Parts: sequence; C-alpha cells; structure tokens
Amino acid sequence: MTESTPQIHTNPDSPFILVDGSSYLFRAFHGMPPLTNGKGQATGAIFGVINMLGKLLEKYQPEKMAVIFDAKGPTFRHEMYSEYKAHRPPMPDELRSQIEPIHDIVKALGLPLLVIDGVEADDVMGTFAQQATEAKHDVLISTGDKDLAQLVNEHVTLINTMNNTFLTPDLVVEKFGVRPDQIIDYLALVGDSSDNIPGVPKCGPKTAVKWLTAFGNVDNVIANSSMMGGKIGEHLRKNIDQLLLSRKLTTIKLDCDLPVNLDDIQRHPANMERLQELFAEYDLKNWLNQVMTGQVPFTKTTGTKAPAPMSVSNSTENSSPP
Repeated sequence: MTESTPQIHTNPDSPFILVDGSSYLFRAFHGMPPLTNGKGQATGAIFGVINMLGKLLEKYQPEKMAVIFDAKGPTFRHEMYSEYKAHRPPMPDELRSQIEPIHDIVKALGLPLLVIDGVEADDVMGTFAQQATEAKHDVLISTGDKDLAQLVNEHVTLINTMNNTFLTPDLVVEKFGVRPDQIIDYLALVGDSSDNIPGVPKCGPKTAVKWLTAFGNVDNVIANSSMMGGKIGEHLRKNIDQLLLSRKLTTIKLDCDLPVNLDDIQRHPANMERLQELFAEYDLKNWLNQVMTGQVPFTKTTGTKAPAPMSVSNSTENSSPP
C-alpha cells in the first residue's frame, strides 16, 4: 500500500464495489441445478455468477467495480501452515470448464477482472477496501465469506447477493456477537474447517464470544488462560501456539503490493457484440434476446468509447474454493 492516500475519481453517490468472484463461483455451482448448453457443457455456475453480477450492476450502476478470483497455487498462508486448505478435494471438471467462460463474460461486461498469483482474493479485497476507506469512499463487498466481516467499518459494508442481506458494524455484532475488529480473534478461536484452520479444539462460537466479551482480544484471553476451567480451559492452555497461528491465518492483509491501483478499477461500456457471442454459445437465451435488442439492464452502453477492460490474470484455470 502506498504511503499517500489514493485518489478515487467516481460518482460520490456510487459505491466502490468489490465482488468476491471465488465465492460467487462455488456458491453458484453448488446452488444451481446442473444446467448445460446444447453441446452438453455445464453452464449452471455461469448462469448463477452472471445473474448475481447483474443484480449488483442493475441496482447500483457503479462506476468503479472489480471482480476478484483466487489464483491457482500457494500463498503466504501455505508457507506459514502446510495444512492450509490441504484437505480440499480437486475441483470438479464440470466446474473448472466454466471458469474461462465466466471470465470472458465478466470482461465483455466491461468489468475489471483480477486474478493475482500468490495473493488470495480476500487479501486483494482487503487491500482495496483499506485504500478506499482511507480515501473515505464507501465500499460494498459482495461475498458469502464470513471471514470478510473483519473488513466492515463505517465505509465498508458486505452484501450477500444470494439473499440480499447486509453486514454493517452493528449487524456484524448482531450476527456474530462480536465487533468487526474482533472477528479475526473470533475466527482464530473457533477455527475454520473449510480452510483447515485449527483454532482451539472444542471452542465454539458461544465460548469465543464469551471470552472476547470478557477479555477483548486473544492476547488477553491467553493472558487470563489460567482462569479458564474445565476441559476447554485445558484445550486453550495446550494450544496457545496453535491459536496464535490461527490468528495469523485468519487475518486478511490490508497492504498487498498489487500490480494495479484503485484508479485502474474503472468500469467500461460493455462489448455487446462479444456478449452476444458468449450468450449464444452457452445458451443463455434470455440475456441473448435482451442483448440483441439492446435491453440488457445491467450493462453500461453509454459514455465515451473506452479502452478494453483491464484484466490482470495469470491463468484461466484458476480459483480455489473460498
């Protein structure tokens, strides 16, 4: 992150939108029926991801928006803990085959697409959210990933596009029982089976909330661990190193050295010809009909001619479960 506060040139009434593409991808794949096109290629995730993107575009008409996917390969968390996400099965072929079409449609919609080697999508979003917050610009992060609740503040709000629910600072407390600035410690205590983050054995959400309410943070929980009775107290005292490791693993980076900056994250007019080709290829007939009549509500077709939308991508076969 640069030392100076980044300048964001956009409509002050339009939020800067960050889309957790990896979260979208897996939620769409598991949440949609097994759709296929005329060639038998799976299209359920394609439909689900673009449908969720369309809802955001139609509702907010943002000037600045980026779609971020995880890159394939290890990150600093794997170097820190070799078992990080190690238990996950390989990506199904029917999902992998839908990644490139999704990327192609995102770019045809005029949206910046970011897939950055060695950096998880969470850390890309965290860095951009921090920069935007420093510039006092409102940020909307669209995700289903609870880890991102640690980013919520007066300028950063989460939206779950599948059920249209939001997380603001007050709603984070209502949902988790702790403040956004305590989410990292909360996740460190309870662990995360999906990411294979160990946490403290047998420490569930209720215990984590109880401890953080009483002591404020993990450091104070550890300092007062001798006061914890029963088996859970034993588990805590025996697993302090594991708890501290878990806290590092659950912490989203806010200062990644990225190849792009906020001023690069600019939405461009959609490539209607390319959208028509893609919607036809994947039998997305409703959207195809709308494109052919110029009536797609979530595309930006006005304004001066813009350059091709930015794509920072190292592979079209990227993305791992969020």
